[in-house]
Amino acid sequence: MLGTIVNSIAVIAGSVLGIVIKKGIKEEYKKTIMDGVGLSVIIIGISAAIKTENTIMAIISIVLGSIIGEISGIEKKLNRLGDSLEARFSNGDSNFSKGFVTASLVYCVGAMAIVGALESGLLGDHNTLFAKSILDGITSIIFASTLGIGVAFSAIVVFIYQGLITLLATYLKDLLTHDVILEMSAVGGILIMAIGINILELKKIKVGNMLPAIFIPFLYYIFKLLI
Repeated sequence: MLGTIVNSIAVIAGSVLGIVIKKGIKEEYKKTIMDGVGLSVIIIGISAAIKTENTIMAIISIVLGSIIGEISGIEKKLNRLGDSLEARFSNGDSNFSKGFVTASLVYCVGAMAIVGALESGLLGDHNTLFAKSILDGITSIIFASTLGIGVAFSAIVVFIYQGLITLLATYLKDLLTHDVILEMSAVGGILIMAIGINILELKKIKVGNMLPAIFIPFLYYIFKLLI
């Protein structure tokens, strides 16, 4: 769990620094910065998505995952959690819930979150999560300087999400092949692109409801073994 703990602390530290410098950034600068972040997030997503070796699997994963997510209402629950935290800790920050949900999704659906957590659980190798901690720390400075303190609370989601993957990897190591991890990461890349579109406010995509899609390639692999 060391990698996940360091990652969570990096998000909190970066967020605090972003809050400190927030007042020194003009509003028009914040908008331009967020547009730049949105474009960068899309590029990161494309880079991961194009690595898929099974495009049909990626499409099926997105469709099935979206259906599961809609039935489960994941997006609503994330927003509800964000609103609950906002009511207690926002101090009038109207962007609290947006910052919490956006940062949580950005930090959790990427390839580094999945692969890094798996490496921690399977090999005890935390280097990928250490590298991710640096990137998330820097990103949280930017997010928090524009979206507020809600970004810091995404560290809770990061800790739970990556921690669970790390712990489960120990028990599922024989099933988590290179191909499975590759396809999970590619689907995650598609979701990252959607986050970038949300940041740019081009269209509101319910990325939270698509989260189950990341695990469809893994479930498909298990299904193949059973038959």
